[in-house]
Amino acid sequence: MTPVLRWLWVNRNYFIIFITPFIILPLPLVIPTPEARCGFAIILMALYWCTECMPLAVTALLPVILFPMMGIMESGKVCVEYLKDTNMLFIGGLLVAIAVEHWNLHKRIALSVLLIVGVRPALLMMGFMIVTAFLSMWISNTATTAMMLPISQAVLEQLSATEADSDEKELREGRDNHAFELAEVNIKQALDNVTGDKPNNNPDMEAGINALSERRRREREAKYLCLFKGMSLSVCYSASIGGTATLTGTTPNLILKGQMDDIFPENNDVINFASWFGFAFPNMVLMLALSWLWLQFMYMGFNFKKTFGCGSKNEGDKDAYRVMKNEYKKLGTMSFAEGAVLVIFVILVILWFTREPGFMPGWATELFNKNGQYVTDGTVAIFMSTLFFVIPSQLNCSCLASANDERDEEAEEVEEGKFKPGTPTLLNWKVVNERMPWNIVLLLGGGFALAKGSEVSGLSKWLGESLAPLKSIPPFAISLILCLLVGTFTECSSNTATTTLFLPILASMATTIGLHPLYVMLPCTISASLAFMLPVATPPNAIAFSYGNLKVVDMAKAGFILNIIGILSINLGINTWGTAMFNLGTFPSWANATNVTSTP
Repeated sequence: MTPVLRWLWVNRNYFIIFITPFIILPLPLVIPTPEARCGFAIILMALYWCTECMPLAVTALLPVILFPMMGIMESGKVCVEYLKDTNMLFIGGLLVAIAVEHWNLHKRIALSVLLIVGVRPALLMMGFMIVTAFLSMWISNTATTAMMLPISQAVLEQLSATEADSDEKELREGRDNHAFELAEVNIKQALDNVTGDKPNNNPDMEAGINALSERRRREREAKYLCLFKGMSLSVCYSASIGGTATLTGTTPNLILKGQMDDIFPENNDVINFASWFGFAFPNMVLMLALSWLWLQFMYMGFNFKKTFGCGSKNEGDKDAYRVMKNEYKKLGTMSFAEGAVLVIFVILVILWFTREPGFMPGWATELFNKNGQYVTDGTVAIFMSTLFFVIPSQLNCSCLASANDERDEEAEEVEEGKFKPGTPTLLNWKVVNERMPWNIVLLLGGGFALAKGSEVSGLSKWLGESLAPLKSIPPFAISLILCLLVGTFTECSSNTATTTLFLPILASMATTIGLHPLYVMLPCTISASLAFMLPVATPPNAIAFSYGNLKVVDMAKAGFILNIIGILSINLGINTWGTAMFNLGTFPSWANATNVTSTP
């Protein structure tokens, strides 16, 4: 029986792939309507995405097959959905992230901040969380976690080793020093506990030292195991939290942008880089602060004098600080390439913020967008990212004489096939092709195709009408319940797939009950990134779990509370500054149902 079960488990993906379509096939056969046929495609893709029986990107291509064959959409119209403006924004943002990673600029920024923060436990955790969250705003959450965790481990290992040396020194030399008289009393008491002798007997001092040494070793190991767990969780959680702060920080954010532009084409660019940052950044700061307090309570307690380390630095702190200092020195002085990448990055962010700031006309409005949305955030991202393929990675400032000598050497190397003439640019396509997650581009496209198919088939309208009874529930309760639902669903499914499946349904529901679409779509999008409970929920969680210090129960206990904290923070934001920013108390004219849905 066991071999049969094992065989079934090993081959489960094949069973899911081939059996699932036949199980749900009665839906379009019994109800021969466009809505049912589109529902069949969505349910099939949802099950494939949740079980990951096929690569997520391959599942995202199913609309290209199913929609034309079921008479929902023409093939040409489906394929157009796979490369929209949002995909260009995604690609441009990732090119910037690849350049930052390629030249190790992110590591220089991280170590610079950590050297300022220091190595006291609470401050160290705070420093790692701030740096990780900031980097995750701009580069991959996975890459940020993979870079920050080894640094945190090295610092804690150095602190532990230094404390062990200090304990050993105290125990061996404390007897002959007046300053360690209290240590002698502790040694005698420890010996009494071990041997059972009375104080007036003559105990064996060496046995007492060994007993106390063993006790301190166990206490130290338990202490640093907690620190390792807390630091690992703080890094992976802050990577996920930081990604919510910018439009390009994580894929669900871009899916919302694309779905808004696709479902509500007259939305006046309500979601852009600046408006997203204005809402999500304060929310990110709030979640990060509350997460730090919770992890501090779980793994370090609230002894602030001890964890913040009031007073002068001890030898352990100095040695751990030296570890980070040596890592920073290995980077050398900032190169021209790093400086160029930093300048391009800063200019890109400034252009994003000032394109359509909201409270005043932006440069794009004055120069290009007087008669329509010609220049978008995607335009800016692609323009700036192409500079990485134009600007050289180094400046040759050598004198003419040495330059002539080098030319002769280079000519010989070219003849031998060892040297390629010309200074390389900041990025080349080989590096980009290796690091660019092309599968996410297809995932984004698959989501847009699903949304368009739901609209054309009338499924969106049907779902919205079915959810009409929700109008009797207070809006804040609807938002809270949906965030809890999405937050639970994303623990066992990709946040990209979760957002792709839920957002079109939420848009239809909002228009039907007369609720501002962003009131439910925005908090649910951010909630999809709050997968903190399971190692398999996100790549950052999996990386932290792979270091071996964490158990599933550790992540579940810490993550459950953080999920609640995150959802409450998001709903606080959407009902306060979010309402003021997006005028969420009023149903917008661009969300009129007649503009959103169409009958097939």
